[in-house]
Amino acid sequence: MSKKIKTRPFDVANYLESEEDVAEYLSQVLEEGDPAELAGALGAIARARGMAQLAIETGLSRESLYKSLSGERAPSSDTLFKVVRALGLKLTIEPAHT
Repeated sequence: MSKKIKTRPFDVANYLESEEDVAEYLSQVLEEGDPAELAGALGAIARARGMAQLAIETGLSRESLYKSLSGERAPSSDTLFKVVRALGLKLTIEPAHT
């Protein structure tokens, strides 16, 4: 008789334990340059920290945040900036190295 092993899908939100983890994760995602992937990464950070609190701080509904940060589409720039600020993050620009 074989034993069945129960597994859960991987969720990066379970591994974002420090500000350094968050910064490194977002840096990697930004390197890819995919707006939907950035939205998904912000969604993972929001789940790690608490989506309900983020909803309060951004003034957006939890449902709207889950949809906007699902990674299936790129959120509006307004939503993106509200979420980044509410998460206590900042985006910086530097010259690309060629």
